[in-house]
Amino acid sequence: MTHVDSTLQQKRARRVLLLIAGIPVAMMLAATVLWWVVEAGYVDVVDRFGTANHGDLITPPRSVAETVFRHEGVAEVLWRDLPVKWRLLVVQRGETCDIVCQRQLYQTRQIHLALGKDFNRVDRVLLGDTAPDGVLLVGDERSQGDAAKPRSLAPWLAREHQGLTSLTLPPSMLEALVPEVSVSRAQWYVVDPAGWIMMRMSDELHYKDVISDLRFLLKHSGA
Repeated sequence: MTHVDSTLQQKRARRVLLLIAGIPVAMMLAATVLWWVVEAGYVDVVDRFGTANHGDLITPPRSVAETVFRHEGVAEVLWRDLPVKWRLLVVQRGETCDIVCQRQLYQTRQIHLALGKDFNRVDRVLLGDTAPDGVLLVGDERSQGDAAKPRSLAPWLAREHQGLTSLTLPPSMLEALVPEVSVSRAQWYVVDPAGWIMMRMSDELHYKDVISDLRFLLKHSGA
């Protein structure tokens, strides 16, 4: 091999090394540029490419990690002190849990069960402005008829929805946290493991679509 051939090979080797080293740098620069143009509003990624989710993303998401709740209407608890899990959040306002409230509790329970092997990665929360002991069930089958007596929500939850966590907030804080419920009660929320309310699910969604969204979130998260 001549000195010229050796020099050419060395130059080619350097170019290859520079190319290999430059690929990740170029990708980082491209990602930075893309983030900048999206953040600046020049490109609407969601509008252009669409999304695969069936629930509605909360934009921006709302953090509950540092919010102080009442647990079971008694002890104070920070959301971030709860076990790190995804959570299905049902909102109940006032002193009654009617058909809508009961249907959402049933729906989220069945969806939770349907997650199968991912069951333990998810919990359910009932968030209200009144402690469960002060809430009555109305409109259910057993309450029909003059002889039927109103039933307290707390023992019903303990029997029909074991494992569900009941949290309460003052009405004004609840309103600020989940304002959509004031417009339509027919929806509930998904909270990520870091304590961000990031998606809301309409009662009109087919349960298979909801499960599809949840499985996608669970698959692409580390928690």
